[in-house]
Amino acid sequence: MTDVIEVAGAELRNVQRLLGDAGEDAWDRFLDWLVDDWFRLEVAGVENIPAEGPAVVVANHSGAWGLDGFVLQKVFSRSLRRPLHVPAAPLVFRFPVLGSYARKKGAIPLEPTLGMEHLTAGELVGVFPEGVSGLEKPFRKRYQLRPFSHGFAVTAVRAGAPVVPVSVIGAEEACPRIGQIPALARLFGLPYFPITTVFPLPAKWLVTIGEPIPAPPRPESYAARAAAARLLCAESHAAVQALVDRERRRRDTPFW
Repeated sequence: MTDVIEVAGAELRNVQRLLGDAGEDAWDRFLDWLVDDWFRLEVAGVENIPAEGPAVVVANHSGAWGLDGFVLQKVFSRSLRRPLHVPAAPLVFRFPVLGSYARKKGAIPLEPTLGMEHLTAGELVGVFPEGVSGLEKPFRKRYQLRPFSHGFAVTAVRAGAPVVPVSVIGAEEACPRIGQIPALARLFGLPYFPITTVFPLPAKWLVTIGEPIPAPPRPESYAARAAAARLLCAESHAAVQALVDRERRRRDTPFW
């Protein structure tokens, strides 16, 4: 009887693995369709990403459901063949298919050092310093960046890694946040539950990669490092907002 249970358990785990692989493959193909046919994504400035060595990629966070993280990962894997390690909240890894897919594509647990070990290894780390507040922006304030959390700048200064500003245009219109339902957020254990479209709208997406901002030489004292991080954070916020403002003007309409 014990042998039968063990065999049955092994078979069940195998079926779960196969279903998980099928789900991840389906999600990957769905993303390809979204990026190429639905969002008609254009990418500019890929040459600004260092071909080797560490860098912190800093982007605006927008759209009610945060699809920009998956889209950016797709952009980097296609254009550079370099993984982009994005610190993700525990919530992401709770979803059966999305969580395992994100992990395989380079997502890492969100922790205070924000991927320091990957930067030390010469890899790319991508962050959305607005956090959830970037997704909570009402539609009337779309593309107006919220304040950046400066943790990424502290990590960049420590690692001596440049910051590469990136603007993502299109997510605000694809998944506009009309409102939110706090009761459902509490029920499902989510940071917030937005009122938005059931399916993303076919907005035109533009991803633009700006020129790197060099990390300053690492100061000796803690106070000097903190000041350098605050300055780098402010420079990064200004650079991303400038890119966002410029790239919005490239579209005659969000839907073309």
